[in-house]
Amino acid sequence: MSASSIEIPEVAPAAAHAAAAPPEITVLVPVVDEEGTVEELARRVAAALDGLGRSFDLVFVDDGSRDATPERVLAARARDPRVKLVRLRRNFGKAAALTAGCDHSRGRLVITMDGDLQDDPEEIPRLLAKLESDGLDLVSGWKRDRQDPLAKTVPSRLFNWATRRLAQVDLHDFNCGFKIYRREVLDQVPIYGELHRYIPVLAARRGFLVGELAVRHHARRTGASKYGWDRFYKGLLDLLTVLFITKYTRRPLHLFGVFGLAALAVGFVINAWLAYLWAFRDEALSQRPLLILGVLLMLAGLQVLTTGLLAEMTTHKTFRRSDSYSVRDFVD
Repeated sequence: MSASSIEIPEVAPAAAHAAAAPPEITVLVPVVDEEGTVEELARRVAAALDGLGRSFDLVFVDDGSRDATPERVLAARARDPRVKLVRLRRNFGKAAALTAGCDHSRGRLVITMDGDLQDDPEEIPRLLAKLESDGLDLVSGWKRDRQDPLAKTVPSRLFNWATRRLAQVDLHDFNCGFKIYRREVLDQVPIYGELHRYIPVLAARRGFLVGELAVRHHARRTGASKYGWDRFYKGLLDLLTVLFITKYTRRPLHLFGVFGLAALAVGFVINAWLAYLWAFRDEALSQRPLLILGVLLMLAGLQVLTTGLLAEMTTHKTFRRSDSYSVRDFVD
């Protein structure tokens, strides 16, 4: 039976299972074409958490696999009913898979990891201990000794360095999918597009406590990486998105205004100087490229300022009070 024809019961959202006691921990694993690893991963995750005596469920989100990954997950479920499967209709991307997994899980703590066994399930107890002993809301794994080819590690280090500097969040590895969260982090931080790698940045901006832990990383044993070079330029664009939505969402004119006023000022100075030359030195301006530059800068400055004002109007009309803060505790 092919992966495309397998019949899988509908998986209801978490609210539909309110009658059953929720597990303490949900391990969330988005997978694409990982038929060679999911059963071993399920066994090793169960061994790690059973050793701690913690209740858990393991949610695999199949993001449009074309191999036998769904069958392998169901085989693991037949041996251990704590294994769950959410099967998406096609490949929607990792952020969408994580969102679907969160919507269909109930753990108070959520651990995310990749399904290729490069993340080591035996590191789960250390992530839990770090979260609880340090009173953190999110702990991100750090693949300090990364077992990948240089074509992946070198660009990744440059990317992480730039992200750390620009976002001002002191993590070494934003790309690592091995993380543990308190449920309220994922409830309050929206994940869309390809912003999943920036959850620590978005969480930190909302006041959640974010930490890091170096974890073991293994070389890929089966399958192929799902990421290519395009992830780096997409990551840069996503970083710009994150910086904008975390710093300027509620004050867009502060961003647009800087560029608009700068262009307007430079254009004004150029045109004022040219006007002086025309009025007092009788110089012809029709052949001066500087005149075109001055006019263009002033027009561009006015357009950017106008864009900022329109963004301010939109922000004013769509503002929701709950978007401007995040409550840790409430004592009545």
